[in-house]
Amino acid sequence: MNPLKKLLDRSEKYFTGSGKFNKLAPLFDATKTFFFFPSPKTRHRPFVRDNLDLKRFMSFVLIALLPVLVFGIYNTGFQSGLAQGKSFTLIQSFLTGLRYVLPIIIVSYGVGFFWEIVFAVVRRHNISEGFLVTGLLFPLTLPATIPLWQVALGISFGVVIGKEVFGGTGRNFLNPALTGRAFLFFSYPLSMSGEVWIAAKNTVDGISGATALSFTALSDSGFTLSNLFFGLVPGSIGETSALCCILGALFLVITKIANFRIMIGGMAGLMVTSIIFYIIPGGSDTWMNAGPLYHLCAGGFLFGIIFMATDPVSAPGTNPGRWIFGFLIGFLTVTIRVVNPAFVEGTMLAILFMNVFAPLLDHIVIKYNASKRIPNV
Repeated sequence: MNPLKKLLDRSEKYFTGSGKFNKLAPLFDATKTFFFFPSPKTRHRPFVRDNLDLKRFMSFVLIALLPVLVFGIYNTGFQSGLAQGKSFTLIQSFLTGLRYVLPIIIVSYGVGFFWEIVFAVVRRHNISEGFLVTGLLFPLTLPATIPLWQVALGISFGVVIGKEVFGGTGRNFLNPALTGRAFLFFSYPLSMSGEVWIAAKNTVDGISGATALSFTALSDSGFTLSNLFFGLVPGSIGETSALCCILGALFLVITKIANFRIMIGGMAGLMVTSIIFYIIPGGSDTWMNAGPLYHLCAGGFLFGIIFMATDPVSAPGTNPGRWIFGFLIGFLTVTIRVVNPAFVEGTMLAILFMNVFAPLLDHIVIKYNASKRIPNV
């Protein structure tokens, strides 16, 4: 890699200062730091010492997403085989799934980075590494056969309206990936919810099949608790496997990238609320009688609470606020699933709703702590 580094070092003068390509400095910086970690020195106070920069932070999140991504690709191919009445091998399932998932990821990164570059050049700041995670999270929230033009439209909305209009990375109060998904959910509901199109060869549009969130009897329809836990069910690319989400959560917690309080608080809120609905007599709705384990493993709750709700920008910064934030996400997820059948997957709406109130939670906690101080005399 030394020849590449020498080439970039020699070219740097053309993109910095008064160089002829100085307007493209953000693009050059993004290219250089893609291959080599930056080593900037802070020259003004305050000085904060840490061994983890933003690029390493985002790289760790991408590593945590690998189990979800790899299994999502396999499951897409596996469901494709089932839809065709065929039994694919492990390699066949993975290659078939890759044919559907890879274009979605390429479009997400390509269009998203286009907008990142445009805003970086116009505002004359470096391209943020935050999109490395957003560009992968967004495709994982989508069904495998969503049209690619909708992927481009959704990621554009998430980056531009969900983040850049507020000033870019670090200033957005909504999770950009979920913002883009919400836009597609309300604009193109047939592509996003209800009947999920299972990727299948030799068909015109695919074969439709209900997800776990639209069955009236979960276990009787093949959505057993074990299938939901391991992920061998139809659904969005990254949401089906509870096991893979838990593996990612363990990595994020051990490396101290994500805050465990939001995850545990969310799971506690979901389980407490689902138990309350479960013990209410006379309930006939599937989700009212599903029980806490089905609520925990089905749908995108674990994926959302682990990878979306823990976004440090759109989540509270105080520890008590994080507990409350997570708990209310779990509470709202179950409530939306049970009470409002029009939105059978409540995790997306719950996280976005609580993103709006995250600053208020921090404000309340800080005001409460300040009120407990001994006044100066």
